[in-house]
Amino acid sequence: MNHPLNKSRYQPIENYGIIGNLHTIALVSLSGSIDFMSFKRFDAPTVFCKLLDADKGGCFSIEPQMKGIITKQLYLPDTNVLVTRFLADEGIAEIIDYMPIDENEGNCTVIRRLITVRGDLHYQMVCAPRFDYARGKHTVKQTEDSYMFVPEKNDLATLRLLSDAKLTAHEDNVVADFELKEGETAFFILETADNEKNRTGTLKHFVQSSYRQTIRFWQNWIAKSSYKGRWQEVINRSALTLKMLISHKYGSMVAAPTFSLPESIGGARNWDYRYTWIRDAAFSMHAFLQLGFMDEAKAFLEWIKKQSTDKELQLMFSIDGQTQLDEHVLENMEGYKDSKPVRIGNNAHKQTQMDIYGELLETIYIYVAHGGDITYEFWKTIEQYIDLVMNNWKQPDHSIWEVRGAKREFLFSRMMCWVAMDRAIKVGDYHSFPYDAAKWRQVRDEIYKDVYDGFWNEEKQAYVQSKGSSNMDASALLMPILNVVSPHSERWKKTMEAIDKELRLDVLIYRYKEEDEEVDGLSGTEGTFTMCSFWFVECLAMEGQIERAKENFEKMLGYANHLGLYSEQLGQKGQHLGNFPQAFTHLALISAAIELSKENHPSSPGMIPDGKMMK
Repeated sequence: MNHPLNKSRYQPIENYGIIGNLHTIALVSLSGSIDFMSFKRFDAPTVFCKLLDADKGGCFSIEPQMKGIITKQLYLPDTNVLVTRFLADEGIAEIIDYMPIDENEGNCTVIRRLITVRGDLHYQMVCAPRFDYARGKHTVKQTEDSYMFVPEKNDLATLRLLSDAKLTAHEDNVVADFELKEGETAFFILETADNEKNRTGTLKHFVQSSYRQTIRFWQNWIAKSSYKGRWQEVINRSALTLKMLISHKYGSMVAAPTFSLPESIGGARNWDYRYTWIRDAAFSMHAFLQLGFMDEAKAFLEWIKKQSTDKELQLMFSIDGQTQLDEHVLENMEGYKDSKPVRIGNNAHKQTQMDIYGELLETIYIYVAHGGDITYEFWKTIEQYIDLVMNNWKQPDHSIWEVRGAKREFLFSRMMCWVAMDRAIKVGDYHSFPYDAAKWRQVRDEIYKDVYDGFWNEEKQAYVQSKGSSNMDASALLMPILNVVSPHSERWKKTMEAIDKELRLDVLIYRYKEEDEEVDGLSGTEGTFTMCSFWFVECLAMEGQIERAKENFEKMLGYANHLGLYSEQLGQKGQHLGNFPQAFTHLALISAAIELSKENHPSSPGMIPDGKMMK
């Protein structure tokens, strides 16, 4: 690098929108540049990664050459079709970005439609892919009507760029320098090299027809939502975002489409989230079920069945079910604003997290409550999970936050073991499946008593993070949400008071305080966790503090980016931190909004009362 590090070379994380095709996602900046894209699926190597190295990462930019530009972005209503608008005295330009939906993962296409709305404008386009996380070399080859980016490694897909503007090769890139008069348009298509054989008609026809089809797909999908209450537009945006994180091919779901976006600028908390966490995906399916989307939950459970063995369920997988996700550091990358290390893979897959069985059984339970069916064959798999819970619920683990310090007996894991037992009993009774009812109930009750007595800190007057500690943990907010405790019990009210006092900054909630580095196993600071803020809102609503809950919810909506998207955390200045957008945050928003929209605010949403299945 020939210049000192200039952090202004990086857009704020919140300055991005996303487009996707149910196989992968691209991040598009407010300046009209695609700065991140794994190709051709979520957990594949990147072809654009300027987000993590402004110089070497690669991007696909289209820029109108005007002075004093103001930029805005929006989604076309009820779609994931993104519009980036450039406004200046000289004129107005617009880029419409989308990815056509195709069942075939291999037919990966990005289409960029450009129009001069006002004025006669000059544009520059640069398509600069950098294969294999910017580690691989490639050559540029011209064909009759396109340019090909051919990677040196044979196992990587060749890219083709087509346009009705004049393209020129420049070193490893393809560029265009052109003018569009008022009302004129241009298009750019970036696709896998063999896509041409799947197309009929002219390129212009393909762009127009795929545009209409993509809009129809998203609008038809979101129209199936059963939610008609307040904040419908906000919920729809979160649902559309979650849908983009699902693999159509496999039914699995990534926690976020990015890797190594830092939890603190310049820090080491930089993780790869492009995998399927059982916890995140299961809770996401819960959110889909609350909105009436059965197909997503069914596909996810089918994927789960394929991962099931007689061994314990791994806490995370690649989207196709692979289990080896070893961490590697990309030494060639600078990192977002010099935040190192830049990691791919995630060693958390080796951890023990007993809570995952609770999240999975909760989802199965809600799926059945909404009319879904499970087979006896799958029930036998569930029995294996319950055997693991019964034999291991007392064991310390790394729990929801995947701490890299020593294992502990965490409250969250313990209560989720109770959820696993409780929901399995209810599902088994509803289907009249055979199981050892006396033993299961005995273990369920033992776990409950352990939660009630073992994690209550008399001096703190609260349920605490782990046995013997005095630390508060925001994951306790799920206790009433998952019906572990009544939101009206005295112990819970005191726990809420302690969380309010120790972890809350206005409407922002820390997951825990970091005075005890032994818990986390990592140095450095982090921001507030946005999903925890939505949990807090939901708990307020369940307690009957409706007006305060609504006020907090509305204020939290103000922390979204310009498109209604959220990353994992918020920093000292309210800036977005961590991988983006994060599924957990959006599903927590949906759950909180649904609770707030209930007329009578029952304390246990969607639950099966007294072991009887709701219809």
